[in-house]
Amino acid sequence: MAELIKVYEENPNPREIKKIIEVLKQGGLIIYPTDTVYGLGCDITNTKALERIARIKGVKLDKANFSFICYDLSNLSDYVKQIDTSTFKVLKRALPGPYTFILPGAKTLPSVFKKKKTVGIRVPDNKIALELVKALGNPIVSTSIRDDDEVLEYTTDPELILEKWDNLVDLVVDGGYGGNQASTVIDFSGDAPVIVREGKGSIEIF
Repeated sequence: MAELIKVYEENPNPREIKKIIEVLKQGGLIIYPTDTVYGLGCDITNTKALERIARIKGVKLDKANFSFICYDLSNLSDYVKQIDTSTFKVLKRALPGPYTFILPGAKTLPSVFKKKKTVGIRVPDNKIALELVKALGNPIVSTSIRDDDEVLEYTTDPELILEKWDNLVDLVVDGGYGGNQASTVIDFSGDAPVIVREGKGSIEIF
């Protein structure tokens, strides 16, 4: 049975944040709000939790395209190879915001991601998500709970999310109604940026 914890985005209660962090540090899976759709996430340092998410999504962990939810760009070099100044300026301009940037992976990636040539970096414009990552002290590995083919109410209403995911996750963070439009994905791992998916984030920024 998953627990439902209400957190207000305008002013996240530190006590509730601490409770959620304890679940993450114990290898728990959480569903939490972002600036796009609700995400399914876990602590990047917990391999068993990562394997649970991969199983739920029906993919092999080393092949999974999960996003790394970061607080800001200050520890980017832990996960991403050095990027040029113009790319960094785009990231600075767009983040926090509804974008996923695919960047070349660093050699210092956690061992389960060592084979990955690229990683997806997200800094969502959502205070709850950012407070969680900040308190955890490292990224949350995340994937959307939205079905790409369907727009369903259960992906936006935390109580319906709890009903559907009750036996799969440990905690659902109720941050109010979520969106149904995923992030815009831009691949910066090649010679020129490629828009992989046009979502909530405007591509005019580029």
